[in-house]
Amino acid sequence: MIYASFKSAGPLEKPDVIGAIFGQTEGLLGEDLEMRELQKEGKIGRIEVELETVDGKSVGEIRVPSALDKSETTLVAAALETIDKIGPTEAKIEISKIEDVRGSKRDYIMERAKKLMEGIGSGDSFKEMSDSLKEDTRADRIQEYGDEKLPAGNISGSEVIVVEGRADVVNLLRNRVNNVIGMDGTKLPRAIAELGRTKELTLFIDGDRGGRLIAKNVISNADIKYVTSAPDGKEVEELTGKEILIALRRKVDVKEFLRRERITLDARPEVSETIREVEEIKQEFAGDAKAKIREIHGRLKEDRGVFLLDANLDVIRKASLKEAAKSIRMTRQKVFAVIVEGTAASSVISACDENGVRYLAATGFGNVGESKVEIISL
Repeated sequence: MIYASFKSAGPLEKPDVIGAIFGQTEGLLGEDLEMRELQKEGKIGRIEVELETVDGKSVGEIRVPSALDKSETTLVAAALETIDKIGPTEAKIEISKIEDVRGSKRDYIMERAKKLMEGIGSGDSFKEMSDSLKEDTRADRIQEYGDEKLPAGNISGSEVIVVEGRADVVNLLRNRVNNVIGMDGTKLPRAIAELGRTKELTLFIDGDRGGRLIAKNVISNADIKYVTSAPDGKEVEELTGKEILIALRRKVDVKEFLRRERITLDARPEVSETIREVEEIKQEFAGDAKAKIREIHGRLKEDRGVFLLDANLDVIRKASLKEAAKSIRMTRQKVFAVIVEGTAASSVISACDENGVRYLAATGFGNVGESKVEIISL
């Protein structure tokens, strides 16, 4: 699937865009890659166009399904970028990405295979595939704990590992670490604080600055015994089984962790002395992030749409307003912030909450209600 975005100097209709694609690519790539002939032969599917007109200018997205091989598909995609006029107005087309949609079919095959495997048990053949299915089946046994419905494995024992989110829980379960529970993003759920009164908690954080800030917040509000982290620059959800075990063996007690972070702790388990300093660090980080998000918006606002950012505030995906909520839910990378050039609908706010997005920036907002995501007005 070829994904492209376009913008024009004047108002357009969908037939104008499709007509330009067929008309202005004619003869560019020779008879073998003539768009009209390719569509007749079924090698190019039905071209889909979504557009909107604002202030007399049109912007939108184009999707071109292709049954050609990789090299031919990329040639067709590059040809689209040569189009400099759509209908009566000047226009620019830019390829966003080329995606192998067979990947989703493979995902379906694996999901279906897991369901079938539950009915027939394990076999001795195709060992590698069987092991993979067993791992995924273990990860599917995730439970919900407490009123806040936190993702968890089997936490009936005396020792419990606390991680940041659901994806981290899934990865630990997949690698046979069952005594794990996840928090709700950066906020400390009440259930975690209550667990600390009766169980020995080990906090397992991502190997970045955000993880360290989360650790200081959790330590200030719950009775944590040990702390460990993923290797620098890595997240818990992407660690291998070997990396998880190494990290857990290297856990340190809370005093040692805070000493390394240059915070003095005079009393345990109250840790009230650290709260003010932790809050100052959190506010400093939040203010810095908000300023950077507004700065990024200033650079991106000419390209209307929705932008998904990672923890480094790099854009990892762009989507239309219509597909914003779906994109937030489907993006495999962890989304740290979302910038909406326009109004963030309630569906977008809900998607941010569900996926642990830290910041949502927009020029307007739908029904915010009791949203967990931090709102930034642009």
